[in-house]
Parts: sequence; C-alpha cells; structure tokens
Amino acid sequence: MKISTILAAALAAFALASHAAADKPYDENANPRADIRKALDAAGSAHVPVLVVFGANWCGDCRMLDESMKHGPSAPLIAREFKVVKVDVGKFDHNVDVAEGYHVPLKQGIPAIAVLSPEGKLLYATRAGELADARKMGDDGVYAFFRDVVAKRQ
Repeated sequence: MKISTILAAALAAFALASHAAADKPYDENANPRADIRKALDAAGSAHVPVLVVFGANWCGDCRMLDESMKHGPSAPLIAREFKVVKVDVGKFDHNVDVAEGYHVPLKQGIPAIAVLSPEGKLLYATRAGELADARKMGDDGVYAFFRDVVAKRQ
C-alpha cells in the first residue's frame, strides 16, 4: 500500500472522528465533579458564576441549546457572564446525583441548568423544564431566558 493512500485514509479517519466528537456536545466520559470544581476555580478568578448545563447527546433540545450558546445571540452573553460546564445525564441514568445535588429535577425535562456562585452556592436552577423546549424557544427565546437569569443575579 502506498504511503499516500495510508496518509489519506488516516486523515479521513481523523476528520470523521473529529466530526463525530463535534456532534456530541456532552462528554459521556467526563468527570462532572472535577469539571465543576475546575470551573468554580476559574469563576472565582473571573468573578462570574458557573453555568452547569445538564443534557444528553440524543436530546434535540439539548443540542439546539448547545448550538445557541455557542453561535446564537446568547453566545456573547454566556461567554461574558459564565464559566460553563456541560454534564451528560445519559438516558437519565448518568450523573443524576450531580443534578439532584443542585436541586435540578431532571424529570421535568432536559436541558436543565444550575447557576453556582464561584463559592459553589446554588444561585438558580431550572425547576419546571424551562429549557426543555429549547427548539421551540429558538435562539431569541434562549437569549431572553439567559438575559433574565443574568438580570436576577444583579
């Protein structure tokens, strides 16, 4: 086999793996407690709260929220106002205890969020599936939701 063929195959495999990883906003193998601790440390230095987003890769509303937070009108607001941690909840069988620890009732729907002070104190949590219809909310509705969350903090 020619080296150019092997190199082309390797590059194609890398591109496919990169695309697959990009399609999954929630790291199913992450350690959410360690990720939250790291974000809290960074939040203390930046004097901003931590936004913990609970969701799953199979969830269309979770994926839409992730895209909106990265590229929609919410993106600059989120980047300026929060340190973000995404927590995979699988099929409501993964990291559920983390959500419960922040009084986030996942049974009300995902995506769901908790906002923590840099000291780890719960400042806000979705309680009634406020983001569970993120696709229907659209980018503007997601922006309005986070704008209101920020306003409540101030």
